[in-house]
Amino acid sequence: MTLQESLSQHIKQAFVTLYNTSLETVEFQATRKDFEGDMTVVTFSMLRTIKMNPAELGENLGTYLCEHVDEVVRYNVVKGFLNLVLSDAYFMSFFQTVHANPTFGFVTPSTDQAMMVEYSSPNTNKPLHLGHVRNNLLGYSVAEILKASGKKVYKTQIINDRGIHICKSMVAWQRYGNNETPESTGLKGDKLVGNYYVKFDQVYKEEIKDLEVKGLSVDDAKAQAPILLEAKEMLLKWEAGDTAVVSLWEQMNAWVYAGFEVTYKSLGVNFDSYYYESQTYLLGKSFIKGGLQNGVFIKKEDGSVWCDLTPDGLDEKIVLRADGTAVYMTQDIGTAIQRLKDFPDVGGMVYTVGNEQDYHFKVLFLILKKLGFDWAKNLTHLSYGMVDLPSGKMKSREGTVVDADDLIVEMASTAKDISQELGKLEGYSDSEKAETYGTIGLGALKYFILKVDPKKRILFDPQASVDFQGNTGPFIQYTYARIQAILRKSPVETEGATSLEYALHDKEKSLLKQLQLFPEVIQQAAANYSPALVANYAYDLVKEFNSFYQNVSILGAESTAEIRFRVQLSQAVATTIKNAFSLLGIQVPERM
Repeated sequence: MTLQESLSQHIKQAFVTLYNTSLETVEFQATRKDFEGDMTVVTFSMLRTIKMNPAELGENLGTYLCEHVDEVVRYNVVKGFLNLVLSDAYFMSFFQTVHANPTFGFVTPSTDQAMMVEYSSPNTNKPLHLGHVRNNLLGYSVAEILKASGKKVYKTQIINDRGIHICKSMVAWQRYGNNETPESTGLKGDKLVGNYYVKFDQVYKEEIKDLEVKGLSVDDAKAQAPILLEAKEMLLKWEAGDTAVVSLWEQMNAWVYAGFEVTYKSLGVNFDSYYYESQTYLLGKSFIKGGLQNGVFIKKEDGSVWCDLTPDGLDEKIVLRADGTAVYMTQDIGTAIQRLKDFPDVGGMVYTVGNEQDYHFKVLFLILKKLGFDWAKNLTHLSYGMVDLPSGKMKSREGTVVDADDLIVEMASTAKDISQELGKLEGYSDSEKAETYGTIGLGALKYFILKVDPKKRILFDPQASVDFQGNTGPFIQYTYARIQAILRKSPVETEGATSLEYALHDKEKSLLKQLQLFPEVIQQAAANYSPALVANYAYDLVKEFNSFYQNVSILGAESTAEIRFRVQLSQAVATTIKNAFSLLGIQVPERM
């Protein structure tokens, strides 16, 4: 039982003893820094149960708790708030728990019901870019946080490997590629294919201009450009199973998949399963037929099938075209159902997709509910804002995106420049420096993106993200490395329990209170699908440690017992920083 739960029971008993009445709930909050106290009971809300002066109520409850709860040593009342001061023994008891548990805050994952988290889900006509980076980092981090909160988790993605977009790259490669390959060019496969997607757009625009000069309207020129007609013809051949087209499609997609895997490894993300649009786009059609029979869908005069969602405040949504072909919604219905067949223990899914698809997922989830799938109530769209650059919005067709691989290299380079300027890595070998630059650069990128609430847009500034001061990844990594230096210099062993014979310093107590918050932060982050809560907790913990470090002598303390405790406390902070950052997919260097 937690102290809060124990205090709740005692306060409810106090109401019975003092006022002969029952109290349903007790509300706690953190004590404001300008008042003495470690935990605050809100008495205002109790006035619904008993009509009396809130200050008098606080005095009566404070006296009762001091008499009946060993952990409460004194109290003060400020208007409708009862501030409780807890004993050093209570904090030391907590400290022994956290010090002995290297996975403090993490809950062992359930073996029963699981969650599935979808993220990445790229198109196979271009390399991953900065927008994909935010998607991957969010999805991976949410999966890790859910796991730490006690959920069994499967990470998955669906790869958009069919359609006109990949045919555009294929046509451009056939026209202009001279049979070049990743091996012959030295390019990653996704970059090679992406270059031809850009090439297609360039040629397409030139052909439109030529047709306009010949007298066609803009719309007619766009529709009749020869390279577009070639791409459409290729798509028809692919759908018909043309051997040559399918073979080229498989070859170019294989190049892209190999390139993606290199980027995923560099980013430090992974997956438990892969789904491919080319294999799933027909899956939902059988469920559309069943829904027609059950009245979930309606067929219009032209033969197209729709779901009327106007009674639910939405609109009509097409699920099958008049020619019987599937749309994206059909595919997503089928894919969701297939995943539950493949992973029967999955009880809910999280889709990590940008906020431009908010409406799509409202419709998808509602249709699945109407089809009678009970698990549809546990589907969540992790909607996130776009990533902007100082130069403006990225455009894949025009080749104005920030390539993910290039960004990772740039971040390491930026970390190198700043570290050299500050003299942070003196005495390192070249290989040690290179590894540390990569750790700092990637940590800076991930933290800068994940510290922001997912729903908000981000203006990404690589230089600001690698600042060694303020709310940045490198600042937190540097504090971790500073603690490792303390541990290396420590004259005492850090294993085993420690008993204190002196009163805790205010800074020690503040640090312990911050550590106490970690398990609840993980649970809140899991409930809200928000890595930002973990990121900003890590920053708050580091700020609290640095205040402790500046105000309390650690290795120069008066007694061996004090040194031992403060070193162990520092070690517990470092472990918690490392654990928090692991949930964000960020590594921490032992030295900086």
